Amino acid sequence: MWFKNLRIYRFTRPFDLSAGQLGDALAQHPFAPCGNLEPMRAGWVAPLGHPHSELVHASNGCLMVCARRQEKVLPAAVVNEALEEQVQAIEAAEARKVGRTERSKLKDELVFTLMPRALVRSTLVYAYIDTRSNMLVVNAASAKRAEELLDWLREAIGSLPVVPLRPNSIPLQVMTGWLLEGRPPAGFEFGHECELRDPADEGATIRCKNQDLLAAEINSHLKLGLTVTRLGLCWQGGIECLIDEELGVKRLVFDDVIQERSEASNAEDAAARFDADFAIMSGELSRFIGALLQSFGGEDQSTLETDNESLDVQE
Repeated sequence: MWFKNLRIYRFTRPFDLSAGQLGDALAQHPFAPCGNLEPMRAGWVAPLGHPHSELVHASNGCLMVCARRQEKVLPAAVVNEALEEQVQAIEAAEARKVGRTERSKLKDELVFTLMPRALVRSTLVYAYIDTRSNMLVVNAASAKRAEELLDWLREAIGSLPVVPLRPNSIPLQVMTGWLLEGRPPAGFEFGHECELRDPADEGATIRCKNQDLLAAEINSHLKLGLTVTRLGLCWQGGIECLIDEELGVKRLVFDDVIQERSEASNAEDAAARFDADFAIMSGELSRFIGALLQSFGGEDQSTLETDNESLDVQE
């Protein structure tokens, strides 16, 4: 349950559904496996993992939800191999070439035929709503996957007024400045990983892992004009991570001291342990997100003000 990635969103107006109301809404869209011809399906499951537990796990003002995404895995190589065999059989039997349009139609028919026998892959996407700080935090490595979960939430509850968390300063510029000056933000230390990109040629990228980020070689790249698009940071509160240029947080690691607090809770069962982990994690992330925003000059309120004004006009 401990999150490994963060995509953070700000509610533009307070989230006013109770845990029960949110659970009732999600219950209208439960997970069901893919049908024979469906390439993908998604729905809501209990965060705790037990089929008869609640669809919303509430703790200290935070509401945890979990979506299950299931997709059929039909490798392109399998389809193409079957297609070539069919094309060769037709050409040999009818002494003619199979054209592009016919080939495309044959491929569609093959996908239709093979789909019921395709392997199935499922993933769980967790998220929680922090009603105290008015934020939505998604455990997703990419914005695309996080936005997918937001769409499922909108479908379930009808409206989800959120915007990506935006700092006052541009992360790319700020992170580049930190490394150039050799000075991390207050409360943080540099990690051992970064990614540098040439603004003039986005294909020119340098990835550094297990490196001293203050090394002369990295500094020389920055002086030549490369910018930092990802930067490893260690927060003194006990979190290590990789920050990207969209303020996405990847490879999130909680130190042993934080996780030992959960073990010290002496939880009696899985539900109590989950509750303890969730309370500790959400509390630490609240502090971490606040510190991260502060290091980038605070939160940009302009998008919130614009969105609230549009809401006022609609109402």
